[in-house]
Amino acid sequence: MDKICILDMGSQYTHLIARRIRELGVYSEILPNNISIDELKRHRPIGIILSGGPSSVYEEDSPQLTKDFFKLTKIDKIPVLGICYGLHLIIHHLGGKIKPFTKKEYGKTELEIIKPGKLLESLNNRETVWMSHGDQVENMPEGFEIIARTATCPIAAYANEDLKLFGVQFHPEVVHTQSGTKILKNFIENIVHAKKEWNLENWIENSIENIKKEVGPKNRVILGLSGGVDSSVVAILLQKAIGNRLHSIFVNNGVLRKNEEIQVVRTFEQDLNFENFHYVNAEDLFLERLENIDDPEEKRRIIGHTFIEVFENKTIELEKVYPDIKYLAQGTIYPDRVETSATSNASVKIKSHHNLTLPDDMMLKIIEPLKELYKDEVRKIGLQLGLPENIVFRHPFPGPGLAVRIIGPIEKKKLDILRDADEILIEEIRKAKIYDNVWQAFCVFLPLKTVGIMGDYRTYEYICAIRVVESLDAMTANFAKLDWELLEKISTRIINEVKGINRVVYDISHKPPSTIEYE
Repeated sequence: MDKICILDMGSQYTHLIARRIRELGVYSEILPNNISIDELKRHRPIGIILSGGPSSVYEEDSPQLTKDFFKLTKIDKIPVLGICYGLHLIIHHLGGKIKPFTKKEYGKTELEIIKPGKLLESLNNRETVWMSHGDQVENMPEGFEIIARTATCPIAAYANEDLKLFGVQFHPEVVHTQSGTKILKNFIENIVHAKKEWNLENWIENSIENIKKEVGPKNRVILGLSGGVDSSVVAILLQKAIGNRLHSIFVNNGVLRKNEEIQVVRTFEQDLNFENFHYVNAEDLFLERLENIDDPEEKRRIIGHTFIEVFENKTIELEKVYPDIKYLAQGTIYPDRVETSATSNASVKIKSHHNLTLPDDMMLKIIEPLKELYKDEVRKIGLQLGLPENIVFRHPFPGPGLAVRIIGPIEKKKLDILRDADEILIEEIRKAKIYDNVWQAFCVFLPLKTVGIMGDYRTYEYICAIRVVESLDAMTANFAKLDWELLEKISTRIINEVKGINRVVYDISHKPPSTIEYE
């Protein structure tokens, strides 16, 4: 299968580039910027994209390419597209000059196309693009020509047709760039000539066959099932591949949404007829260990380690009955894997992923059927496998659950308050028929008390924050501009029906600079 490799220079948009290429039908994979030439050759890329990044190429310790990189691309005639920092890197390595400019460009900018060539073919003379840079190309090596500019950036895109080196100062991968997808399409079709072989239907068949081969005719597999789309898709794939030799373990960690454990058990035991479904209620243990913990990373660590302990104890119990349990399946998807062990020394790990923390002495082979997929791809596969839509399109839910939606220490009382408020929010969002139109909607418990009046009584109770965002991929997000009457209805219901809350606020911050979740 043809592959485009993306070398990660630390950009927050690196995953977006990979997803856009896959959406165009070509398989893409993210690799570290300092990958050795021998390792890069083993991936056999037919095209390479250098991502953007926050550094400057002339800074010490900034991401660089290996010294033989351009020898490889020249000998093997591999086309290269540099985006933002990647554009600078090509020029820097080949003897041109990059320097900081006083006029920096951030946000939407008008691009003037001078000479379209293969990269900018079929675009308008003027296009809206998304810029995010402070450095610019001052001069280029021989053989490079300018193909686009902006009012403040004279070299906004260039091409070297002979060496098959191309660069754009803006970000074609973000939706704010008007014809960004068309530019990436031009690169993979007009320049790389990649075959469009990335097909999810074929992926399902191949995945089931691969599971059968790997697990064999007798071995059994255990799976930590959360009820979310990732682990649920893995469960369906495994069930189709090995039937009742799959043992799914669902752990109630005490920080689930209201009645979530009941819904998960009913879905898999009754609706989907999973024969070996094991429910473990460990609520008391988790809440005991979370008592008085207010640091979000410590919450994540405790929940992750406790989950592994509970999961491992249940596995040992099952192994006594089924000694042929040899595999542990996980719902790890591509961004989980890349973020947890960063693809680049320039990438930043923002938070821990407890779903990837495994004990060293767990003597099971790991099987991760979704490890090369993005969330939207997993959802498409879930639908094709017949998974219920309420699971496939369920809003993302953090691994540590409500523990990171309660600011400060966790208490059972606070959890119950938050669950009741969150249930009302989701009910009203569904009634308004906008649940499927927003990326995420949830309530947050704020540990602040304010004065209120209910009837003839003065109250002193907690604040509930509502967070509803629109996004395509969670890389960026805007707060949803909900109808005022809907917000009023949600607020009124929460204050009237949830004992312990007397004030509701609506979060109107974007990502960036804020994050979607609070912790």
